[in-house]
Amino acid sequence: MKRLFPAPWLSLALWILWLVLNLSISPGHLLLGAILGVLAPLMMAPLRPLPIRIRRPWVIIRLFFLVGRDVIVSNLLVAWGVLTCGSRPPRSRFVKIPLDLRDANGLAALSMITTVVPGTIWSELALDRSILLLHVFDLDDDAQFIEHFKQAYERPLMEIFE
Repeated sequence: MKRLFPAPWLSLALWILWLVLNLSISPGHLLLGAILGVLAPLMMAPLRPLPIRIRRPWVIIRLFFLVGRDVIVSNLLVAWGVLTCGSRPPRSRFVKIPLDLRDANGLAALSMITTVVPGTIWSELALDRSILLLHVFDLDDDAQFIEHFKQAYERPLMEIFE
């Protein structure tokens, strides 16, 4: 059964999504949605990352609130930087951040965090996963930013995934 349905919840979600998007429960749409729900997870199974092993789940809650706070603060700082760019242009730059995090799932979570936080863009990850190139909208001190990034995001993700 696991061979036919490697991700049964994903299959069910795809089937329901197909029906909702088509606004129809005709036999044809039921069949097409079922085919999509079975074939898509089968074809994408090699792309799935390694199984996730969460070491310290309570750290997720702390990280969630920390990222939420940083999103709000960054939104305000980026908005202020855009509004006052006539008097002082933003000091945008690329920052190379040395990474200790090696877990693929942890790196995926880190990429999502940097995508959500305004003013930061994940630009490149070294092939050996040792250095992250990040573009920052407005930055005064590289060292302080790197320390905050590692303490706020990388260390909790290492506690969760490694």
